Amino acid sequence: MAENINNDTKDIKESDTTTDNNEYEEVCYICRRPESVAGKLLKIQDSICICTDCMQKTFDSMSNGGLGGLNMNDMMNMGFGKMPNISMINLADLQGGVPQSQKIKKKKEKKEAPVLDIHSIPAPHKIKASLDEYVVGQEHAKKVMSVAVYNHYKRVMSDQKDGVEIEKSNMLMVGPTGCGKTYLVKTLARLLDVPLAITDATSLTEAGYIGDDIESVVSKLLAAADNDVERAEHGIIFIDEIDKIAKKRNANQRDVSGESVQQGMLKLLEGAQIEAPVGASSKNAMVPMTMVDTKNILFICGGAFPELEEIIKERLNKQASIGFQSDLKDKYDEDENILQQVTVEDIRKFGMIPEFLGRLPILFALEALSEDMLVRILTEPKNAILKQYQKLLAMDEVRLVFDEGALHAIAKKAKEKKVGARALRAIIEDFMLDIMYEIPKDDNIGTVTITKEYIEKTGGPLIQMRGLAELPGE
Repeated sequence: MAENINNDTKDIKESDTTTDNNEYEEVCYICRRPESVAGKLLKIQDSICICTDCMQKTFDSMSNGGLGGLNMNDMMNMGFGKMPNISMINLADLQGGVPQSQKIKKKKEKKEAPVLDIHSIPAPHKIKASLDEYVVGQEHAKKVMSVAVYNHYKRVMSDQKDGVEIEKSNMLMVGPTGCGKTYLVKTLARLLDVPLAITDATSLTEAGYIGDDIESVVSKLLAAADNDVERAEHGIIFIDEIDKIAKKRNANQRDVSGESVQQGMLKLLEGAQIEAPVGASSKNAMVPMTMVDTKNILFICGGAFPELEEIIKERLNKQASIGFQSDLKDKYDEDENILQQVTVEDIRKFGMIPEFLGRLPILFALEALSEDMLVRILTEPKNAILKQYQKLLAMDEVRLVFDEGALHAIAKKAKEKKVGARALRAIIEDFMLDIMYEIPKDDNIGTVTITKEYIEKTGGPLIQMRGLAELPGE
């Protein structure tokens, strides 16, 4: 019986060792390269492994010290174990086997991506419904993006046997700051199965100058696809702050981060074989390169385009200021959604070259956020700001309530700052500071109600202790 138990224990140990050997590979003790990179390793005392390159370097350094020009090939013929009293590494500290840090896990084999079929592709209305859970308003923008992504899925799975090649439709979205351009794409990224990379154009410069090369845009998509070139070639790239690469007004100096970048991106947007660095943002001798075909990569560009409103107003006033029935010049000054009337000609006057705009056939604008939309942003999305604070206070077993007047007061203050939805968190952080500081002091507090007076600093919040009747209407 005891013999059987010993045999079983021995089998378990052997299987554990086998599993361990399968998952890990040896690493050179000196240069830390794994066996798959450095080649076959030489095992010396206590299973310490050294690659042939490091061994030869050691012999070279010994020969320079007067040990007579030992060569690696000679040592292999002699037998490494016959070397008299030569110890290159202090092995006394490594008794008891090789630590786990001396081995690294082998790279897992890549699993094949699931083949898409027409039934697995989410329809545009389903993509839009998912966006509705997180993004308030912007109905037209969500509809345009949902259709573009749906068609992109179909482009991925289409064949060209019938000679019909589906072209991609790159997009350019325009909208005031804080209206949700980047948030819309980030939300889309969570919903999609195709790799999606979000980058910005502010750091891009012409090749050869300090900054990121244009190929770094593709390298980020490659990283999002786990360095799988085939998956990356069917991905989506969102380039934010695209207005920052407009032509500079001062033409006296070389425009290395403006028009030059637009010209460098032409082939990238249209479709070409791009040599992209793997795991880095710029090309250099130490970084491996790979070829990526951008023909089937969908590009979405977005920017706030400040002062574009003035260009649109100038065009509209010129059209409506001739004759007896001409409009007043200040007719469009109060129009918050004047960006909805943007045309390609307006973007060209802003500083984008025609060749660049020609490769972005879909142009659409996002709406400016009204006070009512800001109130909805506070409460409706799944991860609304107010829900985040309610969750924070719920951990202290305190209920947080906002009355209707307080919501409109917050939205009104945010509207005055003219930075879109970004102003909401700044305002809430301001008035919630004292509450978050004082509430943990008293364990008897059960409910805190934020009022309009507290937001406008003419009163305080309503605090209700535990065990008392609930507030009326709740």
